[in-house]
Amino acid sequence: MEAQTDATASNPPSALSHVSIGTNDFARAVTFYDRVLSTLGLVRVTEEPTAVAWGRAFPEFWVHVPIDGKPAVAGNGTHVGFLASGRAQVDAFHREALAAGGVDDGAPGARPHYGEPYYGCFVRDPDGHKIEAMVWEPS
Repeated sequence: MEAQTDATASNPPSALSHVSIGTNDFARAVTFYDRVLSTLGLVRVTEEPTAVAWGRAFPEFWVHVPIDGKPAVAGNGTHVGFLASGRAQVDAFHREALAAGGVDDGAPGARPHYGEPYYGCFVRDPDGHKIEAMVWEPS
């Protein structure tokens, strides 16, 4: 199967509408993601009293207080990958995430086992969620 190249409103380029994660400290999480996602050109798109969404054109990534009132937990084996426009954005994402209280989970670099064009990094946010910034740079 070949990748789709004729994206339109009725045939969108992405399979996902959005991703949302829970937090146990809403103010801390919003501050963290404001700083980190700005390195990729993402901005707040939607704000509610217990939820904020970032994106480029629409709300793609949400952080919220769990609706059921139970504590938020990070999923083992789950991570959210953000697209960068180049290696400099990946590096900035990693640097800013660590400065904002994140924990390194894989420094920026090539990972040929993901594919030769891959360059990315992994970080744990203050709630323990694993996030990634990556770029696919074909030669």
